[in-house]
Amino acid sequence: MGNSTDFFNMNISELNEHNVSLKERYAEYKNQTMNLDMSRGKPCPEQLELSKGILDIVTSSDSLKAFDGLDCLNYGGVDGIPEAKELFSQILGVSSKEIIIGGNSSLTLMHDTLSRAILHGVYGSELPWGKHSTVKFLCPSPGYDRHFAICELLNIKMITVDMLNDGPDMDTVEKLISQDDTIKGIWCVPKYNNPDGITYSDRTVDRLANMNTKARDFRIFWDDAYTVHHLSKKPDDLKNILSACKEAGNPDRVFIFCSTSKVTFPGAGVAAVAASVENLNYIRKQIAVQTIGPDKINQLRHVRFLKDIDNLRRHMGKHAVIIKPKFEMVLNKLESELGGKNIATWNKPNGGYFISLNTLDGCAKIVVKMASEAGVTLTAAGATFPYGKDPRDRNIRIAPTFPSLKELEKSIEVLCICIQLASVNKILTEK
Repeated sequence: MGNSTDFFNMNISELNEHNVSLKERYAEYKNQTMNLDMSRGKPCPEQLELSKGILDIVTSSDSLKAFDGLDCLNYGGVDGIPEAKELFSQILGVSSKEIIIGGNSSLTLMHDTLSRAILHGVYGSELPWGKHSTVKFLCPSPGYDRHFAICELLNIKMITVDMLNDGPDMDTVEKLISQDDTIKGIWCVPKYNNPDGITYSDRTVDRLANMNTKARDFRIFWDDAYTVHHLSKKPDDLKNILSACKEAGNPDRVFIFCSTSKVTFPGAGVAAVAASVENLNYIRKQIAVQTIGPDKINQLRHVRFLKDIDNLRRHMGKHAVIIKPKFEMVLNKLESELGGKNIATWNKPNGGYFISLNTLDGCAKIVVKMASEAGVTLTAAGATFPYGKDPRDRNIRIAPTFPSLKELEKSIEVLCICIQLASVNKILTEK
């Protein structure tokens, strides 16, 4: 039997024979009592090492004042220091007047922005969102589990929208938001989407900016987490959403989020939100009550370490050197183990942190469970969909960055065996 035999062309005898062989391989791995974790998209130790210099770049003998004279050791600067705004304006392609710098986490900024909308509405709201009997969000899926967790926590009803090769299914999005004023927003990871690795097309960006929304205070939550995380010398281009919204006459439609969590340190990065000046002025009044200022020393460290967009690109090139071989190894292993067997498909991302794999319908949960029993922890099946429910039970998110190459190779071998076992059993059951 050839290595790339289509499972659906095999007879029952061949399938049973292959099943026995796969079970033997699975038992061998199980007996190794491995403990390998691919559940989250974390930078590996070698990536963290790239930014260690940030810890020594600000000393007590240095000036600890921002460009505008603000003492970074003291209170104040509620929306961030000016040089940090300038750096993020280069990253996101917006004016430094259109940026607020926060703490270490863009997820915190997203949570707070949505929480404030529930309590107070957004700029231009007639009512706080929470005063409506129902608040709904569109959730392109597969997507980011933590976006969905925020909605669940705040009792926002999630509506699943399919992800296509150029972004969300815009025909569905446009239809839904034109008819229902309780749909207040949409989650978007527009570049190297989590987990599919898709970058939204210019046409998708334009349609999002121009669409007719029944809710006048509708907002796009644009999580541009992977905007500088390229794996190739020819990175994907993403059209500027804030510019597109301004051109469409909807300048207040979007909140853009990003951070340095996977640029420097996930636990000690700097996050930012970009939006229209009117949106930000509305937010500033509220954060002035919430805080007397973020960690300005950390902002200063980041600006002095990363310097400008050109230096940042060189820094991200070093990240790519470390993680690109891991992505290539996973993709090569998937091709050699599963290619031509008609039991799985996967994306080949040009950047970001994930590889999205689809099994046969109804197999993802059993594959993740079997892998776990063999010592390989994957992201929970269904996590990439609202409420943890993948309607086709097929999507598995692979996070290649954290394990070593050797650990990763073993993990993917186990995953491929589990996918084949689950597929054989499904096909045999149906035959």
